[in-house]
Amino acid sequence: DVQSPAENKLLPEIDDGKVKMKKHMGLLEGVAIILGIIFGSGIFISPKGIIQEVDSIGFSLVVWVLCGLLSMIGALCYAELGTSIPKSGGDYAYINEAFGPLPSFLYLWAANIIFVPTTNAIMGLTFAKYVIQPFFPQCDMPDIGVRLVAAAVI
Repeated sequence: DVQSPAENKLLPEIDDGKVKMKKHMGLLEGVAIILGIIFGSGIFISPKGIIQEVDSIGFSLVVWVLCGLLSMIGALCYAELGTSIPKSGGDYAYINEAFGPLPSFLYLWAANIIFVPTTNAIMGLTFAKYVIQPFFPQCDMPDIGVRLVAAAVI
C-alpha cells in the first residue's frame, strides 16, 4: 500500500519552490520537549553531590526547586521563541532570524562538532557508570570498563 505524497504527513511541504518541514506539534509533544529540556541526564548524577555538599535533605530539596525554576525560565524562553519565530530548525532558525546566516552557520557547525558529541559522551559515561556500579559494590569501577560500555552505548 503506497501513499501519495499528499497523503503522507511526514513528507515536507513544497511552497514557492522551497522545501519546508511541516509545522505540526501537539500538546503532548510540546510538553515532552519542555520536560526533556528541564530534566536532563544530570538528574541521575547530581543528587548525590548536592546531598554531600549541603549535608541536609531539606536544603538539597530547596536547591533542586530553585534549579528547577531556573530551568523552567529557560524552557519558557524557548517556548516564546517557538511561538514568535514559527520556523523549523530550533536554535539555528532563531539565530538565523536574529543575526543572519553566518552566525547561525557557525553555531550549527560548533553544535555538530563540539556540543552534541560532548553531550553524548557525558551521557554515555553517566549511563556506563550506573550500569557497571552493581558489579563493583565494594571497590572502584575499572575506568577502561566504563569507557568500553560508554563507547558501546554511543
